[in-house]
Amino acid sequence: MQNLIKRNSGPHRRSGMEGKTLAEKLAAGEAERSAGADTAAHASATAEADTAGTDAIVAAAKAMRDRYAGHEAPAAAAKTCLIVDDSRVIRKVSSKIALSLGYVPIEAQDGHEALARCKQSMPDLVLTDWNMPEMDGIEFVTKLRGIPTPKEPVVVFCTSNGEAKDIHDGIAAGADDYIVKPFDEAALRAKLEKLGRG
Repeated sequence: MQNLIKRNSGPHRRSGMEGKTLAEKLAAGEAERSAGADTAAHASATAEADTAGTDAIVAAAKAMRDRYAGHEAPAAAAKTCLIVDDSRVIRKVSSKIALSLGYVPIEAQDGHEALARCKQSMPDLVLTDWNMPEMDGIEFVTKLRGIPTPKEPVVVFCTSNGEAKDIHDGIAAGADDYIVKPFDEAALRAKLEKLGRG
C-alpha cells in the first residue's frame, strides 16, 4: 500500500500518459494541439472583432466631431431669466433664486440695458424693478411689449411699490404678475408656478 502511495504522489507520481499505448499517446497529443489551435484562432477572431468595434466607434465619433466643423455644436436650449434692477445686491439675490428654479440669469441695471438685451435675445422670464434711473420699470415693460417677438416673455414686477394703484399700473403696462419686495425663493417659486413657469 505504501509503495502505491509513493508511486502516485510526489516525485514518483505517474503521469497521465503512463500505462497508455503509443497510439493512445499520439491521439492525445494530436487532440491537445488541435485544441490549442482552436483557442488561438478564437483569440485572434476576438481581437479582430474588438478592433473592428473600436474602429466603428472611432469613425462614428469623428463623424460627430466633423459634423460641426467650423461651427459650435448647438447647445441645449436653456431657459433664461432677465433680472432688471439698479441694486447689485437685489440682482445677485434674484440671480441665485432664478438659478435654483432652473433658469440662466442675465442681469441689467436699468431699462435701457434691459431693452438692448431683449432685442439681442428675448428671455423666457423677466423680473423687473419699478424704481430705476434712466428708464423706470413701467416704461421698460411698455417698450418691451412693443418689440415683435415669436416668444413673449413672462414679466413679473419685483418692487417695493405695493399700493393697489401701482399693481394696476404695472399690469396695465404689460406685466403678468407682481411681487412686493422683500420676497424670498418660496414666494417667487409660487408666483412662477401659478404662471406655469415654475
